[in-house]
Amino acid sequence: MFLALPVCAQETFTPPVKPNTAFIAGEHLTYQIRYGLIVAGITTLSLTEEVYQEKTVFHALTIGQTTGLADKLYGVKDIYESWFDKNTNLPFKQIRNISEGRYKKYNEVTYNRENNTVNSKLSGIHSVPADILDLASSFYYIRRIDFSKVTEGDVLLVNMFFSDGIFPFHLVFKGKETIRTKFGKIRCIKICPVVEVGRMFKTQNDLTIWFTDDDNCLPVLVKMDIRIVGSVLLKLIHYENIANTLIFQK
Repeated sequence: MFLALPVCAQETFTPPVKPNTAFIAGEHLTYQIRYGLIVAGITTLSLTEEVYQEKTVFHALTIGQTTGLADKLYGVKDIYESWFDKNTNLPFKQIRNISEGRYKKYNEVTYNRENNTVNSKLSGIHSVPADILDLASSFYYIRRIDFSKVTEGDVLLVNMFFSDGIFPFHLVFKGKETIRTKFGKIRCIKICPVVEVGRMFKTQNDLTIWFTDDDNCLPVLVKMDIRIVGSVLLKLIHYENIANTLIFQK
């Protein structure tokens, strides 16, 4: 659901990033997926260091799966992996391993940074922009954005290679807001990815992400307003080995 197709946005720009102070190897985040009082699933994001082609890189592993009744009805377990550069966040390899009921899909994509191409096991070689990311690495890239140089209302562009195509991901910076979390009140950066109005969403602003307004830029809450279903929330319920102490509001 997170990857609803983007629509065209005006006055977009590639956001400036700063040296990484937001995440370190060993970070592990757990999110609970809720619809009202119903717990529908769990998503985990973990980050480790590995050697890829004789280079020390970050390995991001994202797992989203249904639980309880939702698991019996839908049986979803989606796994995304990315091996990306520790300085630039640009990926060298990604894996997408999807299991949703009877639907299964597995693919590996490698990135050639010298000639700006990717090689998909399912669809072959594609030309891509030099700054192309993948799904997993893009979350860590967003956490490195220098929001002191972004104005409320700005539309930020992040290019991703997803499902064997270039996916221009537009993000609207909505300013800052203090929200309640399981851990306390936290001042956050509010981002609205621009989504396509239609089968899933009623408006372009029906998907919102809150990142902590501190050196972690930690995603603590995702809200999706979905047709028929209503509001679906992804709430951070556990974190380990974050780079900086969380800052709470009184």
